[in-house]
Amino acid sequence: MKLAIVTAYPPSKVTLNEYAYHLVKQFRKNEKVTELILLTDKTEGAKDIEFNEADCKITVKECWSFNSYKNIVSVTKAINQTKPDSVLFNLQFMKFGDKKIAAALGLMLPLVCKLKKIPNIVLLHNILEEVDLGSAGFTSNKLMQKIYGFIGTTLTKLILQADTVAVTMQKYVDILQDKYGAKNVKLIPHGTFEIPAEPDYKLPEGPLQVMTFGKFGTYKKVEGMIEAVELVRASTGLNLEVVVAGTDNPNVPGYLAKVQEDYKHVPQVRFTGYVEEYEVPILFNESAVVVFPYTSTTGSSGVLHQAGSYGKAVIMPDLGDLALLVQDEGYRGEFFEPTSVESLAKAIEAIVTNDAYRLELAKTNYKAATAHPMSQIANLYLETFNTIIEKKSTRIATASA
Repeated sequence: MKLAIVTAYPPSKVTLNEYAYHLVKQFRKNEKVTELILLTDKTEGAKDIEFNEADCKITVKECWSFNSYKNIVSVTKAINQTKPDSVLFNLQFMKFGDKKIAAALGLMLPLVCKLKKIPNIVLLHNILEEVDLGSAGFTSNKLMQKIYGFIGTTLTKLILQADTVAVTMQKYVDILQDKYGAKNVKLIPHGTFEIPAEPDYKLPEGPLQVMTFGKFGTYKKVEGMIEAVELVRASTGLNLEVVVAGTDNPNVPGYLAKVQEDYKHVPQVRFTGYVEEYEVPILFNESAVVVFPYTSTTGSSGVLHQAGSYGKAVIMPDLGDLALLVQDEGYRGEFFEPTSVESLAKAIEAIVTNDAYRLELAKTNYKAATAHPMSQIANLYLETFNTIIEKKSTRIATASA
């Protein structure tokens, strides 16, 4: 199969680029894939396609840009030039831009593929019905939220024109089937990027690292986490380091720089900036606990799956999709009230003062993460493509009989 993937891709800073990297890493090893065509956003640095093992041919075409109104034309042109057998879209609603028209035009591409009769799957990482528009940085205006809701419903109907829409949580399947009457929605779990050998769960010498990882400033804010760690230091006397790993959310430029300035009086707070792929294992392995300082959620959490794969205890807000993931996929963590610094401090203290409990959570999460390796997820997509192709062939044969 000559498989095209429409996605952001490292070194891109556009969301979901890391997920694409790990999908590609598995697809290229699969004997069913003869060539991978990456239809990516334009970046200054070269795309990261250097893999150690022998693999299939990989072709990169940088054919779209964030917030460009021309993406629907340029990506269609790239598809025409490369002539893939199938196309996978790695999407969320703001994938092609944070401007409404640019985002909407990009999300019409699955319909273009359907009209061109190219087998296609949309991997949809979130649905607007489950996004708190205010907390997630879209808008707090009630009228605008209604307008966004209407636009979201319209765009969802467009996306559902794809041959198959894959979502990562059962709740999303239920909503799309119930609200839209969709019959082409399929649950394919998020999957775990890397499954290292089971760790020994030991922590390095020095301060216990309380780490968070992501793009911050909208519904992911770190002030409460820093303040919570200060409370735990005061109550326990423990040597704790706060590690804020990642960058600003594109919608909130300058957020982390301001936090760094506002909390410069607090000792042992480290801001890593952008984390390169090779640095990720070091970051997780050195952490005592991974915190999710979220006020809302917008989809299945890649960071939770990563934390599990490295055998880490986690602290999560008891809300939305994170709570569902724990229920559906077997992860465990200490929960806190999302707006309460005191609640977060109690959750951190419960883990850093009880190593047996930390180990219990870490081992449970490693077991949950290993249930869905990325190789399995890649196979599920290829099996789904085969089903689509077989159905199309059957229809063509029936029509010509």
